[in-house]
Amino acid sequence: MAPSNWDKELAKIDKQLESMSDEALLPAKNAPTPAAKAEAEAVQRGTSTLGVMLRLLLAVALGVGMVFWPYPSRCGTWLFAYLAASGVLMTAGIWSAIWSWRHRSPRAHILSLLLTLWGGTLAAAEVLPKLGYAIPSEDHPASWLCG
Repeated sequence: MAPSNWDKELAKIDKQLESMSDEALLPAKNAPTPAAKAEAEAVQRGTSTLGVMLRLLLAVALGVGMVFWPYPSRCGTWLFAYLAASGVLMTAGIWSAIWSWRHRSPRAHILSLLLTLWGGTLAAAEVLPKLGYAIPSEDHPASWLCG
């Protein structure tokens, strides 16, 4: 087999590529006009921002509502309901964090992560004394069940 001069071969290919236009190399299929593309992006941005804000508003409402929990959450059924609500708050925070990340909304993303942290903190305040990792108090006893 005859040895090839790769530098010459690659130089030929480069010349051929330079002589062709970008449209010939990468043809655009059904490329919309710039005005149509801008309109579609504006609709998407408005819709996604509304969706992100609605999800975040629901999570914030739940986070604020957890501060005003009307039932005793020391032990028993209301403790498990409180822990379930804290889990829902963390899930809502993660849910809105995913949406805010996808739609490039940094402030909403930070608030979503803070809501997730808030839900975890509320749950930890009740669970850790019962597991022996925190000092039990009158408000946070060491027992799971009342009695």
